[in-house]
Amino acid sequence: MIQSQQDVHSEQGATDEAWVSVIRKMDEAYADLVRYQVQVEEQNEALEEARNFFDSVQSAMSDVLIACDHEGNIQQVNRAFEELTGRTQESLLGQPMESLCSGESCAPLLECLQRVRCEPVRDLQIDIEGVDGPVPLALNCSPRFNHRGRLAGIVVAGRPLGELMRAFNELNQAHAELKLAQERLIQAEKMASLGRLVAGVAHELNNPISFVYGNMHALQRYTRRLVEYFDLVQSGASRDELRQLRETLRIDKAIADLDSLVEGTMEGAGRVREIVNDLRQFSSTQSTRKAPFDLVHVVRSALHWITKESKREIRVLDQLPNRLEAVGHSGQIHQVVLNLIQNAVDAIMEQPKPMLTLTAGTEAELVWLEVADNGSGVPAEDLPRLFDPFFTTKPTGQGTGLGLSISYGIVTGHGGTLSISNRPEGGARARLTLPRPAQGDEHG
Repeated sequence: MIQSQQDVHSEQGATDEAWVSVIRKMDEAYADLVRYQVQVEEQNEALEEARNFFDSVQSAMSDVLIACDHEGNIQQVNRAFEELTGRTQESLLGQPMESLCSGESCAPLLECLQRVRCEPVRDLQIDIEGVDGPVPLALNCSPRFNHRGRLAGIVVAGRPLGELMRAFNELNQAHAELKLAQERLIQAEKMASLGRLVAGVAHELNNPISFVYGNMHALQRYTRRLVEYFDLVQSGASRDELRQLRETLRIDKAIADLDSLVEGTMEGAGRVREIVNDLRQFSSTQSTRKAPFDLVHVVRSALHWITKESKREIRVLDQLPNRLEAVGHSGQIHQVVLNLIQNAVDAIMEQPKPMLTLTAGTEAELVWLEVADNGSGVPAEDLPRLFDPFFTTKPTGQGTGLGLSISYGIVTGHGGTLSISNRPEGGARARLTLPRPAQGDEHG
């Protein structure tokens, strides 16, 4: 049967279309292959970068890092571990990790490798064989899972305890040095407070001691006269001789002056005793028992000593009661009050008419004391920092910044409060509160 020319042309067209479709599919497949090849190369480059980054991190680590399979056989270690053990990674591959242990550390490590399958293990201490002998390590172990969530291996990170102990010892030493420096600064601040008292105390002691010294000189002269007179009496002298010597030595005047001289000497000695007692209270420590004391006496004693040495005359508005009982260490509260008054005096030295106002009273179970001045006040931004250690508003060299911090600690330890605020009419006000004695504990 002979095909027609039209049928031949139809078959030829179908063949051409098939070849075009095949070529098109081949082009698409080739384009996909090229695209996949580019993606694979990009991923390989990213993996290489990630590997290089991971290797650099491992190399830079000072802590040891060990990767094991799920049976505890070593798969990879970092440079720190190689340097610690003196062995290369190639020589360690496939070795069970417990083979590196020294002494009795094998059993705890095996127990850890079993326990880590359920939970991470922290701060396991073992000894491994190092270059120069056993090295104590603190290990942290964590499980490593595959994409199916199954255990694929164990990651172990550790730090030589020698470094930790050295760092711990350095930290302890630094802490001890800091504590010693703090104690010295606190002592220096207390001595500075005591130093502010010395000049005033010296003046206070000088007056009664001079009085006692003068009286004793007079008593010494009178004693010589009396001894001379009684020696003559013992020698059997006549009445006329005794009367003449009595008039010459003015024995009657000496006898008449004896009472006043003794009374004056006793008064001066009593004043010295009071001053010494105040100083003893000031130097008392926290080891002494808290007891009721007269806060007003403490305040007036501190005020007297500070104003004695003030370069300018200060007007003091004393609104204190005659007596106000508080509970605590009177010497420590004396230091606090001394600091508050000294700060107030320092704040008003540049005022044309410096003035302090002292008020006190009771409220509920507390007694309170306020020391107010007519200075320029405290900048608002400085008020929250006044009790911070080493913070001071005074010029360099005129304050350690510890006075108010120490005072705040003392008052808080007494169960009281200490605050400083600005007065609406100008100046600053320090307010101190302390516990009152329980009923029946007050001094009579």
